[in-house]
Amino acid sequence: MALIIAGERSGVGKTTVTLMLLAYLSQRLQVQVQSFKVGPDYIDPMFHQYVTKRPCRNLDPILTNDAYVKQSFERHSRGVDCALVEGVMGLFDGATGIDDTASTAHIARLLKLPVLLAIDCSRLSRSVAAIAHGYRSFDPRVKIAGVVLNRVSSDRHLQFLKEALESIQLPILGVLRRADDLTIPDRHLGLVPTAEITQLDQLIDKFARLGETCFDWERLLPLLKGVRSLNVTTQDDKKIADATRSTSLRIAVACDRAFSFYYPDNLEILTQLGAEIVYWSPLTDPDLPENIQGLYFGGGFPEVFAQQLAENKSARVAVKTAIEQGMPTYAECGGLMYLSQAIVDFEQKSWSMVGVIPATAIMDARLTLGYRQATVLQSPLFKTGTAIWGHEFHRSRLNQTPTKPLYKLQGYNSSSLVLEGWQAYQVHASYLHLHFGGNLEIPQQFIQRCLKFRESQVSAPN
Repeated sequence: MALIIAGERSGVGKTTVTLMLLAYLSQRLQVQVQSFKVGPDYIDPMFHQYVTKRPCRNLDPILTNDAYVKQSFERHSRGVDCALVEGVMGLFDGATGIDDTASTAHIARLLKLPVLLAIDCSRLSRSVAAIAHGYRSFDPRVKIAGVVLNRVSSDRHLQFLKEALESIQLPILGVLRRADDLTIPDRHLGLVPTAEITQLDQLIDKFARLGETCFDWERLLPLLKGVRSLNVTTQDDKKIADATRSTSLRIAVACDRAFSFYYPDNLEILTQLGAEIVYWSPLTDPDLPENIQGLYFGGGFPEVFAQQLAENKSARVAVKTAIEQGMPTYAECGGLMYLSQAIVDFEQKSWSMVGVIPATAIMDARLTLGYRQATVLQSPLFKTGTAIWGHEFHRSRLNQTPTKPLYKLQGYNSSSLVLEGWQAYQVHASYLHLHFGGNLEIPQQFIQRCLKFRESQVSAPN
């Protein structure tokens, strides 16, 4: 079996509960545990991986599809002792707002997994039973294995909660006391990434110690151990294997504190298709890696490190030169910002960037968030008319509309259309985050473009 950690709403402590469980299992019991995260989030999985030393896998049926979610869970749960899934928002909160599509409940039903429900008890006593009963009865197809009571203030408070839950006979599998020193720092896009937290080891060690005493492990371990097979045929493995060629390609992937938003599946699929991934840092490396045929810029926090990116002029010049020479380049969100003319940070300071996109990225308070269906207008990676699903999550905007937009974007259950994305040279740059698991043509086309670029470089006169 495996277990899903869900919340009755956002902000109840799902990530804290998950990290305590992962830390105790990995550090104290020293078992192999595979973690998963429902939805498109990048930062929570960084914490999972930091604890388990294994890449956390996103389970997102919109960015991919139901079949891929089942295949991914099956593939990555093989050979481990335990599997743990962190949910998203409230248990039944889906992408549409009117049903539970892509919700934690959706994944629980799809994978046939029991749910551990975290409840914020800071302003509750007897009402906790009504909440728990409501969640257990709302959809009988979702099995609530028990609850974790979070932010319990005192022994007397805990007694009230226990007495209330006895009336509905729902097991209490964990109790977390109110503790201000267990807070993970956050900023404008959520938690601060692991690479920027200096005392993270001490925090994880505290999570492990508390995890040992805060949970009913006699009941929890049977739910976690012995991950059963879903008997899924992994067709995508065969598709990737059939498409794999010995390409000897090298793709430079920007990876540092400014650029860290990558789905592990995306990089692994590129590798399976024959590419060698070469990591480099636009923050600190003076030049691009040698002998590369493609560039990949993921999302992240370039606005936080805009001054350092601007000061590394040699790297910016190297990127611009490579792009002007026709090197295929894929950029998402923060990558798009880096390729623009400049970034204007929250303090209204302007910092020069690469400059291949004729627009400036300006930070503001407005959050752009949600799934988008994109219809391709023109792109070096897609056929015109192709429809794909992606996700936006940013607090910046460009001061120019694209003259040759990549997409027409439409929000989930929305009729409004927006033109978005930039094409220049062989650049595909957009605010849209894509998951290659549901769109194998993206990495395949990228590889083909890189091969053509390599051929053009070989045949070019000296």
